[in-house]
Amino acid sequence: MYPTLLDAVTTRSDSRYRAAEQAGAVLFVTVLTAIAAQISVPLPFTPVPFTFQPMVVLVGAAALGSRRGSASQILYLMLGIAGLPVFAASPMLPQGVLRLAGPTGGYLMSYPLAAFAAGWLAERGFDRRYATFVLAMACGLAIVFAGGVLWLAAGTQPARGLSAALAAGFYPFIVADVVKLFVAASVMPGLWRIKNAK
Repeated sequence: MYPTLLDAVTTRSDSRYRAAEQAGAVLFVTVLTAIAAQISVPLPFTPVPFTFQPMVVLVGAAALGSRRGSASQILYLMLGIAGLPVFAASPMLPQGVLRLAGPTGGYLMSYPLAAFAAGWLAERGFDRRYATFVLAMACGLAIVFAGGVLWLAAGTQPARGLSAALAAGFYPFIVADVVKLFVAASVMPGLWRIKNAK
């Protein structure tokens, strides 16, 4: 198993300082996820907004690793459930636990699992090269889309059934998300090159 980027840069010998640095990194990714949620574009034909969250979730998890990446997203959901304004703006539902029952709930609840998958692959060296990191991010993105579309198909309003869920939660986003994925996939290999050059 390969060290994550976080493991590689937190090299203090004192385990207390190292643990504090790693906890700070988890919190940092949580905050970045919340910030990415605020950069959202509502679309008139679907209740699901366009955001940059999935890319932050996946790149952040690759840097943190599977357990810490997943923890960053669990913390994000807990902050949202507590009512803090960390979720994307919505004309349908207020901030808080009810957001998870709404049309974007499936996407949100898939973040910890997608983060775990991307982090697990990074722990196996997939974040070191562009091509393999594209694959790792594609796996994580597939989990996000699967969670979101299945949640919509299960009957959350207004989508009902798989075809309606795909029309509301997959087709409008897949091209833009694939483009974002190919751009974001350069981040981790680039950071590793900088780290290894020192």
